[in-house]
Amino acid sequence: MSIYTLKDQRVVIIGGSSGIGLAVAKQTIEQGGQVVIAGRSIDKLEQARQLLGNGSIEMHPLDNRNVDELQTFFEKIGSFDHLFTPGASYVRGPITSDLEIACSCFDAKFWPQYNAVKYGVPYISSNGSIVLMSGAFSQRPLADGASYAACNGAIESLGKALAVELAPVRVNVISPGTIHTSFNWEGAEQAVRDKSYEEYTRLNLLGRVGHAYEAAHTTIYLMTNGFTTGSTLFPDGGYILR
Repeated sequence: MSIYTLKDQRVVIIGGSSGIGLAVAKQTIEQGGQVVIAGRSIDKLEQARQLLGNGSIEMHPLDNRNVDELQTFFEKIGSFDHLFTPGASYVRGPITSDLEIACSCFDAKFWPQYNAVKYGVPYISSNGSIVLMSGAFSQRPLADGASYAACNGAIESLGKALAVELAPVRVNVISPGTIHTSFNWEGAEQAVRDKSYEEYTRLNLLGRVGHAYEAAHTTIYLMTNGFTTGSTLFPDGGYILR
């Protein structure tokens, strides 16, 4: 049997009812791991439970922007081995955007991950890992997302700092390019998402949008390789190289 496995390990995924988080949950179960998923939508959690199988999954409603709910969540679930924190919704805009847009990524993506680690650390195995999620926009920003680029860069720096602070617990970051999932920018039309997908195929080396299972595979690697910490991996189809 490969040493790179999640068999009999407990994986917590905040934002695990759809997209990359759901794909990570599926691959964890395929490896014999146990999954705890949390998210704001009870309907999506129920759909995920049906897809993944009732015997392999534990689910909890959670607003990851609410610090009290995060603290209570970790107290309730107790000990675990790995934490993945992909859940976020936000809007992107230029430097002239109003404060709400400028803050949306930090409010929905940076601070929820920061606080999840803060309250999850007392319960994580010393041989375990944390995988944060940023985005390849951190390394190759376009002209309409200064705060979004800054937020993703901050998450990648946070991963390095936490790898030092929390060792031997390993902390890494996944920084995907555009991934084809049901997730959409908050308030955006389907046509906006489709246009984004079309544009992305021209921006990376592989000429296509990524799939959730591909980003999940990178996440599983970061959980199972016991000698990788403080790293950021880019399943982005070569977006940052184009």
